[in-house]
Amino acid sequence: MMMKTKIAASKSSQRSQRRNGQVENRPKYYGREFHGIISREQADELLGGVEGAYILRESQRQPGCYTLALRFGNQTLNYRLFYDGKHFVGEKRFESIHDLVTDGLITLYIETKASEYISKMTTNPIYEHIGYATLLREKVSRRLSRSKNESRKTNVTNEEHTAVEKISSLVRRAALTHNDNHFNYEKTHNFKVHTFRGPHWCEYCANFMWGLIAQGVRCSDCGLNVHKQCSKHVPNDCQPDLKRIKKVYCCDLTTLVKAHNTQRPMVVDICIREIEARGLKSEGLYRVSGFTEHIEDVKMAFDRDGEKADISANIYPDINIITGALKLYFRDLPIPVITYDTYSKFIEVAKISNADERLEAVHEVLMLLPPAHYETLRYLMIHLKKVTMNEKDNFMNAENLGIVFGPTLMRPPEDSTLTTLHDMRYQKLIVQILIENEDVLF
Repeated sequence: MMMKTKIAASKSSQRSQRRNGQVENRPKYYGREFHGIISREQADELLGGVEGAYILRESQRQPGCYTLALRFGNQTLNYRLFYDGKHFVGEKRFESIHDLVTDGLITLYIETKASEYISKMTTNPIYEHIGYATLLREKVSRRLSRSKNESRKTNVTNEEHTAVEKISSLVRRAALTHNDNHFNYEKTHNFKVHTFRGPHWCEYCANFMWGLIAQGVRCSDCGLNVHKQCSKHVPNDCQPDLKRIKKVYCCDLTTLVKAHNTQRPMVVDICIREIEARGLKSEGLYRVSGFTEHIEDVKMAFDRDGEKADISANIYPDINIITGALKLYFRDLPIPVITYDTYSKFIEVAKISNADERLEAVHEVLMLLPPAHYETLRYLMIHLKKVTMNEKDNFMNAENLGIVFGPTLMRPPEDSTLTTLHDMRYQKLIVQILIENEDVLF
């Protein structure tokens, strides 16, 4: 009897503290919604069956662990609650518990009332057959073609400007696939979770994006906005927008060439053109380093001015600065020219002892490279072959160039110094084979 009285008194004390907003051991990032260590039954009782009501409680079984108790659908739902500077129960993170609960209620309502509809959203997407795109495609294509020959400062009439503004990003992408782009390499979209301000619709299924934050994903290269579940069905047809590609160095190779509508990165074309014009006979070409600060200047020039960057002899008389800038471009690529996916295959091929079998195997692995990577490698090998043809002046043969370009063009997927050191001779051999047999392999 005495024990029951103590328990009742304890519960009464807890209720009194909660009414006064004085709960012991309340974490500093929770407010009056926190009710201390209470059971599920007590939480259910406190919520009083009010839809949308919620409280936070500390677990009785696991002190230090917190639970969000939320009324929805005439039942109390309990979610394990976390905090790392923001509040979350899943992947979305919120500044306040109020925002978390609001977003949760929206999601619960949508998933409860429209679950069958949601499951069918991707079965009949507008993305693959946009009826209204056909009407505007010709007009947009003419505009894109005209913009290549006109100055950026050319004025357009108000009527044309208004028409273009009315075209959605989705229609614009549809038109781009039909323009005269000769280098239409396949590219996956670079989707990132995004919070949209105001009502927003998915550009794949044309359905509403719900929630307070992180309602969907946006491609950071072309701006396509879709539901997260729809992103799995979008084809690999990303058309990067130059407005979104802010730099040249450290940019994915395929993204850069598609954004500029070129076969290869303009850095490669411009640098090689300059090197072949005035540097093929330079002693130690590619082996001798230029001044680091001048190489960084060239990098900044390309990032700032793109294809208009001036790397002529008037600005950089030392050709080693240009070769250094080209090597730096390859080293800075997020995915090397010889991609991570093909790296191990090339290393295994280099270990084949029979020269004819090895050459055939190299050719087979080359076919696995993405088109933009293959084309860039092909162009570079043709150039390096020209360098070796001037060996009597520059003292650079295919083996020497293999030593320089091996670790520049190919890197192991895992960041391991031991692996890199072990593979260096094979990296050198692969580049040497590519240079010596460029007319056969490409």
